[in-house]
Amino acid sequence: MKKIVLSAVAALTIGSVAALASEVQFYTDANGQVFTQEGEGRTALENKSTSWYAHADKLKFNALAYLGYVNTDLRNDNQVGGNTSEFELRRMYFQVKAHLLEDPKSYFRVTMDATTKANDTSPDTSKEEYQAVIIKYAYLYLNEVLPFTGVEIGVVHRPWIDYEEHNAWFYRNIAKVFVEADNSAHLTNSADLGVNFKTSTPYFSSEIGMFNGEGYHNAEDGAGNSLEWRATAHILGTGKKQKDKFASVTYWDASFFGQYNVASAKHQDSATPNTDDLVWGGLHTVFNMPAFMLSGQYIKSQDTSDNATPYKYSGSGYSVHTVARFGAGKDYAAFGRYDSFTSDLKVNTKEQEKRTYIVGASWQQNKNIQWIANITTTDIDQDSSKNGNAYMLSAQVEF
Repeated sequence: MKKIVLSAVAALTIGSVAALASEVQFYTDANGQVFTQEGEGRTALENKSTSWYAHADKLKFNALAYLGYVNTDLRNDNQVGGNTSEFELRRMYFQVKAHLLEDPKSYFRVTMDATTKANDTSPDTSKEEYQAVIIKYAYLYLNEVLPFTGVEIGVVHRPWIDYEEHNAWFYRNIAKVFVEADNSAHLTNSADLGVNFKTSTPYFSSEIGMFNGEGYHNAEDGAGNSLEWRATAHILGTGKKQKDKFASVTYWDASFFGQYNVASAKHQDSATPNTDDLVWGGLHTVFNMPAFMLSGQYIKSQDTSDNATPYKYSGSGYSVHTVARFGAGKDYAAFGRYDSFTSDLKVNTKEQEKRTYIVGASWQQNKNIQWIANITTTDIDQDSSKNGNAYMLSAQVEF
């Protein structure tokens, strides 16, 4: 990780010096000291600049980081691991887009993801966690392969999560969306090897694709694939205007989404080794205006394999959340979210409902920096090991 960071810093430094050298004349004296102004005993240096080179018409770089501090207060004082108080690098994305074709909307994208991993794959097993860099996305996007439709090929977006994060749940920096969160439905993740067709019009958008099914950070077993989809009605006709992060657009969406998994290792564990055919679907709606947003969804998942014991994430649940925005630019916000998921797999012969409560406030300082303070409460039936509160302070930085 240190080598990667140092390499990135060196690259940025070289780029900055090259850009500066193209605009500023440098001078040196007999002692080798460098100046930016002419003076007695100073000799002008020859300006030799080197430009970046790539086999592409244009390269676009950007980065996104989730930084934070969290203090946990668990109800079970005897829990393994106990309470924690620590700073976190939750995610660090570095992205490059290379425009390779005449169509400016077609490109190849690579996104690297630095995140914290558990010690089951750490080279130093004495450490509980370590930082790792993995590929989050690596795909070729071809625009307009069909009317109003482009296609991603490679390690691509899966149909649902990216939509919800950009149109409903704007706080991925503190919690994953309902279908991905560990203590909620936990049915899928955001990227996988496959192909994803994306259609966009003012009143309708959709994504449908075929994927390996395990996800970008799970082991691929090659045994089967997953069919995944999203279909969204943009009731107010604002489907192509909803990428505004500061939520200046009024819109109302209704979506149907889900997955049909066949022999996916994502849905296996030691308790249910033959559970690999999980089928799930959901309904979602969101209404947004500059001062207010309200969103809700319902999900039903079913284990269709021959295994007699239900998979622990076969079940049903729902999630609702709301945001109120304040200030002249609506840069201040208060938000709340409630998740509930009940598994078909009984614990001590009883149903297990997992509930998560999130309340917080945010400040969008500018287009690059957002600050968030929140409390997340976990309440799981028949399992007190995770129940308690997490007090979080976070910063989202992007450029």
